[in-house]
Amino acid sequence: MGERTYFGTDGIRGQANQFPMTAEVALRVGMAAGKLFRSGGDRRHLVVIGKDTRLSGYMIEPALVAGLTSVGMDVRLFGPLPTPAVAMMTRSMRADLGVMISASHNSFSDNGIKLFGPDGYKLSDEMEARIEAHMDEGLQEGLAGPKELGRVARMDEAQARYVEIVKATLPRTLSLAGLRVVVDCANGAAYKVAPTALYELGAEVIEVGVSPNGFNINEECGSTHPSSLVKAVREYRADIGLALDGDADRLVICDEKGQLVDGDQIMALIAKSWAAQGKLAGGGVVATVMSNLGLERFLADRGLSLERTPVGDRSVMVRMREGRFNVGGEPSGHIILSDYSTTGDGLIAALQVLAELVRSDAPMSALARQFEPVPQKLENVRFSGGRPLETEMVKTAIANAQAKLNGSGRLLVRASGTEPLIRIMAEGDDEKLIGQLVREIAGAVKTAAAAA
Repeated sequence: MGERTYFGTDGIRGQANQFPMTAEVALRVGMAAGKLFRSGGDRRHLVVIGKDTRLSGYMIEPALVAGLTSVGMDVRLFGPLPTPAVAMMTRSMRADLGVMISASHNSFSDNGIKLFGPDGYKLSDEMEARIEAHMDEGLQEGLAGPKELGRVARMDEAQARYVEIVKATLPRTLSLAGLRVVVDCANGAAYKVAPTALYELGAEVIEVGVSPNGFNINEECGSTHPSSLVKAVREYRADIGLALDGDADRLVICDEKGQLVDGDQIMALIAKSWAAQGKLAGGGVVATVMSNLGLERFLADRGLSLERTPVGDRSVMVRMREGRFNVGGEPSGHIILSDYSTTGDGLIAALQVLAELVRSDAPMSALARQFEPVPQKLENVRFSGGRPLETEMVKTAIANAQAKLNGSGRLLVRASGTEPLIRIMAEGDDEKLIGQLVREIAGAVKTAAAAA
């Protein structure tokens, strides 16, 4: 497929009010996607739209609405709501299309547009390419007549509906009564729904990052800045801390001692629990090439597989659907539990961990380290021109490193999909060797880049 102008690896994203994150592009997206998802017949066609708490949401949302209504699509506005909630509501309301306005864990100055099909799943690359083609051609064609323009309404009960869906994922026999939980909502989309759901399930809730002002989303809070969470857990002597990101599709956990728990450990805990209950589907877990070798070994010891995909939650979801897996995710805390959700959902993943905490009657620190991570070394090398990975020098360095590892670890060298970086990752039991191999490959990449 050719170079894409608007869509990247996760929808359209960029700095607010600069291409492609402008009101004009949002208008074009609305018109193009609206035309594509009018599936014929005389019935009304519906689009649902959620957003996070960024100031620029007030610019992007009306532009999208104008585009969608101009081609005859009805619109329901949810206001601030997590990405996974928009995906769920797209399906449960039988909408033709779902839209989330968010740049996830990025700072307030960025924004993005993510699109979900009627099944609640992110659109395929092919569908995004078709929308792009429509965005740049004949927008004046196919407009609705004055009587056929779309109708718009705000849907105030969207948050309450999502809270009920989330609460239903905790086994009925369990209650969070007696647990003191810190939840950091990153001043983002879950600032109301996450504390409400936890409180209604019985927990004593300490709220952090629940005062959005348009500018402070992800600022020194949430899953990308967990120091606020750690501080609050220690200060309030909480049993567990939960940190979400700006659109609440990621989760980072902190145990009662203030130690952080990443996505790999969360997947290990849920997979072990579900396997014991006979609930784990697919015979294992789907994760990306970035997940630790320790997770792979932990699962193998239990007769379970780890299926690896390229980086990105969409790749994970595609493999989960193909192999009928119901647990997948990334070390960043993007956890997909497909029994409940069509995309990563930080709150639903948190409730599965809380369920295990209640069942085990042990402190979170006893559950937090399901496996000992294998030493892992990461280095990013920036380059200004050429294709360093295609040079003989770099190919030789990689082959030499593989030979030295001799099957006792993993090596991953790839170009970033979003910026001019070569990402080098090695892991294995010999920490010193791992560091040496990464340095050697990084040196080769720098030399090759300088010669380009």
